[in-house]
Amino acid sequence: MSDPILYEQEGPIVVVTLNRPETRNAISDSDMIEHFISIIERINKDQRVRAVILTGAGKSFSSGGNLKKIGDLATLSPVEIRTWYLNGIQRIPRALFALEVPIIAAVNGAAVGAGCDLACMCDIRIASEGAFFAESFVKLGIIPGDGGAWFLPRIVGLSKAYEMAFTGDPINATEALTCGLVSKVVPDEQLLAAAHDLAQRIAVNPGYALRMTKSLFREATQIKLEALLEMSAGMQAMAHGTAEHKEAVTAFLEKRKPRFTSE
Repeated sequence: MSDPILYEQEGPIVVVTLNRPETRNAISDSDMIEHFISIIERINKDQRVRAVILTGAGKSFSSGGNLKKIGDLATLSPVEIRTWYLNGIQRIPRALFALEVPIIAAVNGAAVGAGCDLACMCDIRIASEGAFFAESFVKLGIIPGDGGAWFLPRIVGLSKAYEMAFTGDPINATEALTCGLVSKVVPDEQLLAAAHDLAQRIAVNPGYALRMTKSLFREATQIKLEALLEMSAGMQAMAHGTAEHKEAVTAFLEKRKPRFTSE
């Protein structure tokens, strides 16, 4: 059997491809989860990486849960099901929240249930014209068990998140753009090129600054302003002392492009 996730690196950019088209790239299987976690850990350890693209093989981004196996959960006790979620699919939002570098979801098709939530766990979302999104858990008589109730409202607002979660109805790429779920919609054949272009625009910047900026924005969703200001001051103190900052200022004054040589 082929690897459930493909990992390709070109310079500072990593492309991660969910590689189970036969399950529409379901992410709830244990081997998929283990591979996903190991890839996030690998990226965090590699200081060369400055941007990540996440996409799906085949016609789907991700169908979320593997329904053939999730249906079997009904045979377990409530305690066993809770443990399955905590030690299974919920490891993915924890890992992505801790990912240190920017990640772009290149949504190439269906992003349904936990697949929709997976896209929401990324920092930026670009969709192909044929993509669609559905917070469809209610259609199966269950709830967003993977953290979607935390991620989705922060992106589209509470009213739109309620609409998507209460109806379970899909929205197409155009509506996703209108409500802010994605930042760009491109023709299907241009999706990866558009994602690479954005990743390259990100990756030209110093890696330390990208990682600290992402950390700051993620913490801002959870802490009070005074705590964030204190955190910002400490990070800024480190940033001002780096060679990359000095080169950036010098390049600006000399009206040239900066030349970052470290990392």
